[in-house]
Amino acid sequence: QVQLVESGGGLVQPGGSLRLSCAASGTIFPINAAGWYRQAPGKQRELVAVISRGGSSNYADSVKGRFTISRANAKNTVYLQMNSLKPEDTAVYYCNASPGGVNYWGKGTLVTVSS
Repeated sequence: QVQLVESGGGLVQPGGSLRLSCAASGTIFPINAAGWYRQAPGKQRELVAVISRGGSSNYADSVKGRFTISRANAKNTVYLQMNSLKPEDTAVYYCNASPGGVNYWGKGTLVTVSS
Protein backbone atom coordinates (compact mmCIF):
# COMPACT_ATOMS: atom_id res chain seq x y z
CA GLN A 1 0.00 0.00 0.00
CA VAL A 2 1.45 3.31 -1.09
CA GLN A 3 1.68 5.98 1.56
CA LEU A 4 3.02 9.49 1.83
CA VAL A 5 4.02 10.06 5.43
CA GLU A 6 4.62 13.58 6.70
CA SER A 7 6.60 14.35 9.81
CA GLY A 8 8.28 17.28 11.52
CA GLY A 9 5.33 19.38 12.59
CA GLY A 10 4.92 20.82 16.06
CA LEU A 11 4.65 23.94 18.16
CA VAL A 12 7.12 26.74 17.47
CA GLN A 13 7.38 30.37 18.50
CA PRO A 14 7.04 33.17 15.95
CA GLY A 15 10.33 33.61 14.15
CA GLY A 16 11.27 30.00 14.66
CA SER A 17 11.95 27.22 12.17
CA LEU A 18 10.72 23.74 11.38
CA ARG A 19 11.58 21.19 8.72
CA LEU A 20 8.84 18.95 7.40
CA SER A 21 9.53 15.66 5.65
CA CYS A 22 7.37 13.64 3.27
CA ALA A 23 8.49 10.09 2.64
CA ALA A 24 6.92 7.71 0.14
CA SER A 25 6.58 4.09 1.19
CA GLY A 26 5.16 0.99 -0.42
CA THR A 27 6.15 1.95 -3.93
CA ILE A 28 9.01 1.29 -6.30
CA PHE A 29 8.21 4.43 -8.25
CA PRO A 30 9.86 7.80 -7.62
CA ILE A 31 7.81 10.66 -6.23
CA ASN A 32 8.60 12.82 -9.29
CA ALA A 33 6.87 16.18 -8.93
CA ALA A 34 5.57 16.90 -5.43
CA GLY A 35 3.91 19.66 -3.52
CA TRP A 36 3.26 20.89 -0.03
CA TYR A 37 -0.18 22.26 0.78
CA ARG A 38 -1.67 23.63 3.97
CA GLN A 39 -5.09 24.09 5.44
CA ALA A 40 -5.73 26.50 8.28
CA PRO A 41 -8.84 26.22 10.46
CA GLY A 42 -11.89 27.48 8.59
CA LYS A 43 -9.96 27.98 5.35
CA GLN A 44 -9.52 26.12 2.12
CA ARG A 45 -6.44 24.04 1.41
CA GLU A 46 -3.83 26.10 -0.41
CA LEU A 47 -0.65 25.38 -2.30
CA VAL A 48 2.53 26.28 -0.45
CA ALA A 49 5.33 25.01 -2.69
CA VAL A 50 5.99 22.58 -5.52
CA ILE A 51 9.12 20.90 -6.80
CA SER A 52 9.87 18.97 -9.98
CA ARG A 53 11.92 15.79 -10.08
CA GLY A 54 14.78 17.87 -11.39
CA GLY A 55 14.55 20.29 -8.48
CA SER A 56 12.81 23.30 -9.99
CA SER A 57 10.52 24.92 -7.45
CA ASN A 58 7.74 27.47 -7.08
CA TYR A 59 6.23 29.06 -4.00
CA ALA A 60 3.13 30.84 -2.84
CA ASP A 61 3.77 34.55 -2.47
CA SER A 62 3.04 34.32 1.25
CA VAL A 63 6.03 32.04 1.89
CA LYS A 64 8.59 33.22 -0.68
CA GLY A 65 11.93 33.94 0.94
CA ARG A 66 10.98 32.05 4.11
CA PHE A 67 10.25 28.48 2.98
CA THR A 68 12.41 26.17 0.89
CA ILE A 69 11.24 22.96 -0.74
CA SER A 70 13.86 20.33 -1.54
CA ARG A 71 14.14 16.63 -2.24
CA ALA A 72 16.33 13.60 -1.75
CA ASN A 73 15.56 11.32 -4.68
CA ALA A 74 17.58 8.44 -3.28
CA LYS A 75 15.33 8.49 -0.21
CA ASN A 76 12.14 9.21 -2.18
CA THR A 77 11.59 12.08 0.25
CA VAL A 78 10.59 15.70 -0.10
CA TYR A 79 11.28 18.37 2.51
CA LEU A 80 9.92 21.78 3.44
CA GLN A 81 12.25 24.01 5.42
CA MET A 82 10.22 26.73 7.10
CA ASN A 83 12.01 29.74 8.57
CA SER A 84 10.80 33.00 10.11
CA LEU A 85 7.50 31.35 10.93
CA LYS A 86 4.48 33.54 11.58
CA PRO A 87 1.24 32.81 13.44
CA GLU A 88 -0.56 32.87 10.10
CA ASP A 89 1.52 29.86 9.02
CA THR A 90 -0.41 27.76 11.54
CA ALA A 91 -2.10 24.95 9.62
CA VAL A 92 -2.09 21.27 8.84
CA TYR A 93 0.54 20.71 6.16
CA TYR A 94 -0.05 18.02 3.55
CA CYS A 95 2.23 16.39 1.03
CA ASN A 96 0.96 15.52 -2.45
CA ALA A 97 2.70 13.43 -5.08
CA SER A 98 2.03 10.93 -7.84
CA PRO A 99 4.44 8.00 -7.73
CA GLY A 100 3.64 5.65 -10.59
CA GLY A 101 1.12 8.11 -12.00
CA VAL A 102 -1.41 7.75 -9.17
CA ASN A 103 -2.04 10.81 -7.02
CA TYR A 104 -1.68 10.48 -3.26
CA TRP A 105 -2.12 12.74 -0.26
CA GLY A 106 -0.46 12.31 3.09
CA LYS A 107 -2.50 12.52 6.28
CA GLY A 108 -0.92 15.81 7.25
CA THR A 109 1.22 17.19 10.04
CA LEU A 110 0.14 20.05 12.28
CA VAL A 111 2.26 23.18 12.53
CA THR A 112 1.34 25.64 15.25
CA VAL A 113 3.11 28.99 15.47
CA SER A 114 2.37 30.66 18.77
CA SER A 115 4.08 32.35 21.68
